[in-house]
Amino acid sequence: MDEYRDPTKADKLIKEITRLADTLAEQRGRPVNVMEVCGGHTHSIFRYGIENMLPQSVELIHGPGCPVCVLPIGRVDDCVAIAEDEKAIMTTFGDAMRVPGSKRSLLQAKSLGADVRMVYSPLDALKIARANPDKEIVFFGLGFETTMPSTALTVLKAEAAGIRNFSLFCNHITIIPTIKAVLDSEDFQVDGFLGPGHVSMVIGTRPYDFIAEHYRRPVVISGFEPLDILQSLWMVLKQLDAGHPYIENQYSRVVPEDGNHAALQAISRVFELRPFFEWRGLGSIDHSGVQLNARYAAYDAERKFAVPAVAIADPKACQCGEVLKGIIKPWQCKVYGKACTPQTPMGALMVSSEGACAAYYQYGGGPHQASHDDLVGENAA
Repeated sequence: MDEYRDPTKADKLIKEITRLADTLAEQRGRPVNVMEVCGGHTHSIFRYGIENMLPQSVELIHGPGCPVCVLPIGRVDDCVAIAEDEKAIMTTFGDAMRVPGSKRSLLQAKSLGADVRMVYSPLDALKIARANPDKEIVFFGLGFETTMPSTALTVLKAEAAGIRNFSLFCNHITIIPTIKAVLDSEDFQVDGFLGPGHVSMVIGTRPYDFIAEHYRRPVVISGFEPLDILQSLWMVLKQLDAGHPYIENQYSRVVPEDGNHAALQAISRVFELRPFFEWRGLGSIDHSGVQLNARYAAYDAERKFAVPAVAIADPKACQCGEVLKGIIKPWQCKVYGKACTPQTPMGALMVSSEGACAAYYQYGGGPHQASHDDLVGENAA
């Protein structure tokens, strides 16, 4: 990984970023706002001290690309209701177990007797279904197009093996309608985007074309190493300076232009778009989520179990929605680091491994950050 963490190359990129950003900021009368859509990028930015190395003429805005973070409370309550059914075993990823519902999280439900198990893949849930034929095994599926193929392939595997005691509580979401919702919001003021690398590995680069064509914003698909992010930011600024926005692929070593055909085929075979899906902080977004299509209705947990399906507002003190839309930074939230910590999270942004609040808390983000020189020296070491 040394070639992606070379401090000499990083220093050269930062100098070029500073030169371009200072010129653009002077023209605009404000900093250049660049949104990294993916929560994985947010964590890399803080892990490697990237935000603190950048000039004040660049403002990084942390976008809604954390699937756990945008899950509304009502969907968590639905999941808990299924988990508390005596005939069910609920399976999911570790960070999803701690997302608070209106009464309790899955982890708290487990402590009260519900059979909730952490898995590393939906295939682990299928193994549990084989081993427990007298139980209904439910996989709490969530994530963007990155994780959607593995869930779809697991459903196909269950069908092929004739396993009927496996079902999916589907909360998979799609990235393109999300970005469009951000672009269409009234308080939107983003000049360019660092596009998500892992989602793009599945869907390719073409779906982003409308952002450059209709909204006149550059998008650079970025990798996750420090030099990936710095190079991608420099590429965004170069496009802004030239006044010609388009879609660039910095992460070409992983992301093909047309995406992964096998993954896309599995998704289209198993899933269909929902008419709308509720997002925490963003509200209802048309065609932004998927559900199992009619052919695979037998594997749909929402058909097998009675769920409350009630929309529940976030706690008033919690400002996850404003953070998701880039209106405020995590440390500006009233409860950040006080009532809301990783040990006692009020919102999903503090729970998820990709949440902006968790990144700030873990890596010391906020108004009292280390100096540029300290971070350059620390990262070089």
